[in-house]
Amino acid sequence: MTPHSAEIFALEALAWMAQDEDVLSLFLNASGSSVADLKAQAQSSEFLLAVLDFILLEDQWVLDCAEACNCDPNMIGLARQALPGGAIVHWT
Repeated sequence: MTPHSAEIFALEALAWMAQDEDVLSLFLNASGSSVADLKAQAQSSEFLLAVLDFILLEDQWVLDCAEACNCDPNMIGLARQALPGGAIVHWT
């Protein structure tokens, strides 16, 4: 997956999140963001990385997002890794 395709996928994931009031509310509270911030930051790779990180916190969100995006649940993690700064850190 290229960084560009990862950004497109992350925007789809953000659209899913925006349609789920419970998940959106939790994200806004956890990130300190507002709905206006979502619109303003939607083109930021760092913000999209945060969106994918948040979705990856809960297995059910991963499954729900994957279903809404019509993709394999692993795509969320792959997209995260493809975004700038999203590489998996190996501590050993």
